[in-house]
Formats: sequence, C-alpha cells, structure tokens
Amino acid sequence: MVAEILAVGTELLMGQIVNTNAQYITKRLNDLGVNVYYHSVVGDNPARLKECLRLALNRCDVVITTGGLGPTRDDITKETVAEIMGIKLVRHEETFRNIKCFFERVDRKMMANNIKQADIPEGCILIPNHNGTAPGFIIEKDGKTVIMLPGPPKEMIPMFEETVSPYFEKKTGQVIGSRMLKVFGIGESEMEMKILDLIENQSNPTIAPYVNMGEVVIRVTARSRDYDEAMKMIDPVIEKIKKRLGSNLYACNGETLEETVVQLLIEKNISISTAESCTGGMLASKLVNVPGVSKVFTNGFITYSNQLKTDVLGVSPDTISKFGAVSKETAVEMVKGLVKKTATRAGIAITGIAGPDGGTPEKPAGTVWIAVMLDGDIEAAIFKQNGDRERVRHMACLNALNMLRKKILGLK
Repeated sequence: MVAEILAVGTELLMGQIVNTNAQYITKRLNDLGVNVYYHSVVGDNPARLKECLRLALNRCDVVITTGGLGPTRDDITKETVAEIMGIKLVRHEETFRNIKCFFERVDRKMMANNIKQADIPEGCILIPNHNGTAPGFIIEKDGKTVIMLPGPPKEMIPMFEETVSPYFEKKTGQVIGSRMLKVFGIGESEMEMKILDLIENQSNPTIAPYVNMGEVVIRVTARSRDYDEAMKMIDPVIEKIKKRLGSNLYACNGETLEETVVQLLIEKNISISTAESCTGGMLASKLVNVPGVSKVFTNGFITYSNQLKTDVLGVSPDTISKFGAVSKETAVEMVKGLVKKTATRAGIAITGIAGPDGGTPEKPAGTVWIAVMLDGDIEAAIFKQNGDRERVRHMACLNALNMLRKKILGLK
C-alpha cells in the first residue's frame, strides 16, 4: 500500500509554520505497514489543489490531506476532494450538533460559516474531532482512499491515533515494531563498515542508519501480524549490533545522550555540577531537560570571562596567562575548582572557541577542551569541531556527556 501526504495551506509555503504533521504521519504509517512515497505541499488554491490531488491519486493508493477543513473561505480541501472524486456533500446532523455544543462549551458565538463544517462527503467514514470543530473523513472509491485531517497537530494527532491507526491495522493485517539505537563517538561511515554485512543481508528485520545532529541513529524495524512478535524479531539483530559497536552504542530505545547520562547518575547516586565557558549553559540546559535530574544535579556555572574563571572556580591567572583560557590546564583547574566549590562527586568543565571568530592557527575556531572529574579522578580531552557556532557548542556538550558516561561505566 503506497501513500502520499498532501499538506494544504499557503502558510506552509510561506514558511510561517513548519509541516510537522507530515513527519508524524509518515512515521506512524511506516509503523502500520503503509509505505509513504511522496510528500506534497499546496496552497489554498482550488486549481492547484485539484492538480495535486489528481497526481496523488494517480500514483498512490492512499492520499492523506492535512489542513483546509476550517470554516473560512480559503478552507477548500473537503469541497475539492469531493468534486475530484465525484461525491456530493450532505449535512450531517450529529456533526452539526457537536459543533454547536462545542461553541456553547467554550462560551463563544457560533458563526454562520461554521455550519459548513457539518457538511460531509456522502458515504464517508467520519473521523470525530474531540478537540476542535472540524471532523475528518475517510473516503473509499474505485480502489483509492482519501483521508482528510485538520491542520492543527493538537487535533490531527488524536484523530489519527483514535480512528486512522485502527483503520490501517485492519487494512494491512500487520504491524511494525521498531527500536532506535543511538551511537556516538564514531562517524556514520565507520559505523556502517562495522555492521555492513548485517545491512546488506537484511530482509525482515531491516536496519536503517542515518545521522542526526552529530549522532548516528540506527532504526531496526520488523513487520509482523503481532506487535510483540515483531519486537522479538528485533532483539537478536540488536544483540549483533551491540557486539560490533561496543561502547559507542549508548542507547537501544531512542534515549538521548543526556537521558542516558542522567539515568546512570541516578542509578549510581552520583551528584554532578557543571562549569561552562563557550557552551554558555547549554550543557546544564540539556541536563535539566531530563525529568528527575534534580536528584543529582546541584549547580551550573557560566564562567565565560577569564575573571569569572578565577573568581568563581579558582583558576590561577598564571595558568590562563601561560596556557590560555582554552587549554587542558585551564579546563582541569576549572573542574577541580568546580567540584571543590559544589562538593559533588562528578563535575564537567568546558572551555573553547565557538567561533566563527577568535581562533588562531594553533587553536582554530571549534577547538574545545573538556575536563571530567569523577570521585577525584580527572580526564581531559581536546575536540576540534567543524561547523557553525551552534554546532560547535552542541557537539561540545555531547562530547562532555559521552566522556562522563564512559567514565561512570569504566570504559576507555
């Protein structure tokens, strides 16, 4: 079964909003055994929408539209689909009552144009909307299926899960189970070489690696008529990948690196504090985004200036003068002063040149020194990153977290 997702809305073409619906629906359709071959976006124009619908219906079994189901004049999806498929719209009294009750519940006046939302394609499967006034529809005709969903994600997602997902489960007779493995510390090409034979010999389950913000993600997917059976099929493949990638594989269920590290800290009752220069609090922010981190995270200092490195962390001015703010010596003194000040078991200190300016031939932009301390033992490492300022800072945080992860686990 081949599907196309057709997003309707001029605001999407103008870049005013991001089309997160397509990403969500694609993932869920893959889970349900439906192959998504195309994504399309079209503005609120009847002629262009007709053209896109005809093309989509010609090349796909299923077309899922998002947007254009509202009450205003430019909400034209339902009318256009009905015209293309030769289906008339009829007033649906239950939907009309639901819309009326919705406005009464929120204490707002129902406008005349809201009434058109109660007109539905004749013979369709209705998709209830419990979070808005626009219902969705499933139309089946001549071997083709068109599913219309509203644009707001808070409405679209529950409607998909409550009605569309069960619809496809019955149609496909199969479900897809998948697990997301996360790898850090080696590049995509090196990782692929380590598991190339597994990728080349895949059938069911399948192995799909891709890069995401400095990490490598491996999606292992299995198809079966039963979800539990699909997940059982995945387990042996993951065990093989674990053996090949070793300590570079840090998560088997899609966890972020910060989630993995926080879980380790909590399990081993290790308190932690941070001192950041070039990352400017990004590391602390990543940590505090993880629920439960308050059990282990005590302090985060942004010591951006050399003076603060001295005043707050006790870094010697002579060290900075002799070796520079971006150096192993400074990073080590930063983490020593940090742990002494906070009395935590673990500490991370980051100092570097985020760029694009400020670098030298000896220390180009992207140079970062990281020092990690755990129970008095210190490890320091230099990293040289390409990319813009945001990427350098992001990668510095990931490298710092990975150093701490390995240190906790006793890995080199």
